[in-house]
Amino acid sequence: MPIISRIQSYTTAFNNVRLQSAIGLMAFLFSVQLSAQSDIDIMLKEYNNRTVPYISVQALKEDASKYLLLDTRKKEEYLVSHLPNAVWAGEEVNAAFTKAYPNKSQPIVVYCSVGVRSEDFGESLKALGYTDVKNLYGSIFIWKDKGNLVYNRDEKVTDSIHVFSEQWGKYLNTGIKVH
Repeated sequence: MPIISRIQSYTTAFNNVRLQSAIGLMAFLFSVQLSAQSDIDIMLKEYNNRTVPYISVQALKEDASKYLLLDTRKKEEYLVSHLPNAVWAGEEVNAAFTKAYPNKSQPIVVYCSVGVRSEDFGESLKALGYTDVKNLYGSIFIWKDKGNLVYNRDEKVTDSIHVFSEQWGKYLNTGIKVH
């Protein structure tokens, strides 16, 4: 076989291996993301009662200005990172909150690390008569895993995410995990 033909044959074989490797890597990464998503699905079914309807990351992004976005985590978690334009609400609804936000028909989205604590907060809002409350599905973890920006205490973009605990931290696939 002439040298040119052998080089072309080797080049074709090399390109095929590269393509197969790239496809394999993409399939692996996609399966990891699906696995993490399904893990959160399982966890939310176990811990949540679905008493506060979910809103997806995509739906929130499409109409974010419509909502009062409430971070229902501990203050130190919020200071590490939070969603754009989020207001720290704390872990419990109190008189200061109801005084600051008296419009009970205002659309509200609550979030926490994965969506469990925020459901509790949303239930409290609903019990007080707030009528349009949604829970961000997968909360800040899914937000970050979908490639969206989060901000620190200085309102600067950060990759750090407070994961609350080792147990919950396994559900975050991107960013720098802070305990």
